[in-house]
Amino acid sequence: MTIAWKLSSLLLLVTPLDALAAEQWIMATDLWGNRSYQTLQMEVRDGRVQGTLDGDPVAGSLADHRLTFTATDSEGQESHYTARIDDARMHGDSDQPDTNDRTARASHAFTAWRVPQRTQATPQRHVFTPTDYSNTFSADRAPVLVIHPGDSVQTRTLDSGGVDEHGVTRALFGNPQVGPFFVAGAEPGDTLAITLTSLKLNRDHADSLDGLVGRLKTARVAAETTALGKPVRWHLDRVRGMARPQGATGALKDFEVPVKPMLGGLALAPGFGYPPISTGDTDVFGGNMDFNAVVEGNTVYLPVQQPGALLYLGDGHALQGDGETTQWALETSLDVVLQVQLVKQQAFATPRVESPTQIMTLGQAGSSDDALRIATAGMLQWLRQSYGLTLSEAARVLGVGVQYHVANLAGRSVGVAAKIDKALLRNITPAAAPAKD
Repeated sequence: MTIAWKLSSLLLLVTPLDALAAEQWIMATDLWGNRSYQTLQMEVRDGRVQGTLDGDPVAGSLADHRLTFTATDSEGQESHYTARIDDARMHGDSDQPDTNDRTARASHAFTAWRVPQRTQATPQRHVFTPTDYSNTFSADRAPVLVIHPGDSVQTRTLDSGGVDEHGVTRALFGNPQVGPFFVAGAEPGDTLAITLTSLKLNRDHADSLDGLVGRLKTARVAAETTALGKPVRWHLDRVRGMARPQGATGALKDFEVPVKPMLGGLALAPGFGYPPISTGDTDVFGGNMDFNAVVEGNTVYLPVQQPGALLYLGDGHALQGDGETTQWALETSLDVVLQVQLVKQQAFATPRVESPTQIMTLGQAGSSDDALRIATAGMLQWLRQSYGLTLSEAARVLGVGVQYHVANLAGRSVGVAAKIDKALLRNITPAAAPAKD
């Protein structure tokens, strides 16, 4: 990646290309109708099995496609597994401590699939053409592609209504997403760094509305705008990089504005215990952020909640002002190229975005006050975690340098972004980077 991390050492933790040599399996255990996903790392030598299951040590044996192993947790509690392996699939049963009574035992069926190992030493560029789309962020949707840290993906999105670059409806409206992409080696507690290498328009029109979101309306404005909310078609001049409302008359007949393509949706699958989440919603793992800093050249950092991270993307915009005030931005389809890196064993409480000139944290909540608090806490954490500042020092930096922008007003959640210019931090020595994984 060509990212200026002179001041912040986060990317010094990216996973080495040869760090995933152990055989890796993703296990799905049925806990009374709820799937819990875990990462099994194992090495087999002369029939003896050693490794880890979500970090807990594992020991067992493999013979004639029959695998048995025991995982021991930090409290010394043992879970026993027996399975049959058929090529890249595994199925079996487990005997585990009961979740409500550690002195009792419970039996649970499980399945697993083997994560393909990297076959080439250098990062790869994958071209992925989607054939179906998701209207939820879910850990239970099968990965569409396995990629490795350092790899890039070239793909394309639909617009928020499910329409492709040819004007054909391909999916249900509501921000249909491409994915998920499984990132080998990603585990809960890690962070996925997603660099948007390229976001390009691939059609000549976008759709918006002429209304205002409810959060912006006073009683008088609400009464005056009852007839608004009608669709507006915009012409996209891809050669000049400009957008203008089609058929506009009066004061807007010559109005045009430079485009700045962005992704409204970028998310990882939610953690265990979450149901599938609508692609119109947000959380710590990203979601329908509709943050107009998610543009070409910037890097988005999202905390991993599930094995493989399970990356989703969609909801292309040709342009959006702060907040997406008309409910729709300039909704369109996009050609996308992104690169992923993996930051091991470092997580944070809110999405982060880095541009060449700024660091940004995004607060998302049911009210603007809560979103503001979350964004502020996230920026304090970044300054303390990556720049080595005390809480007192970080507060002083915020007091002279923080900028707040409204990121999203159109969804069920409000988004508020806290931003600090990197130039302000140029004389601060970052904290020493932890050792590479």
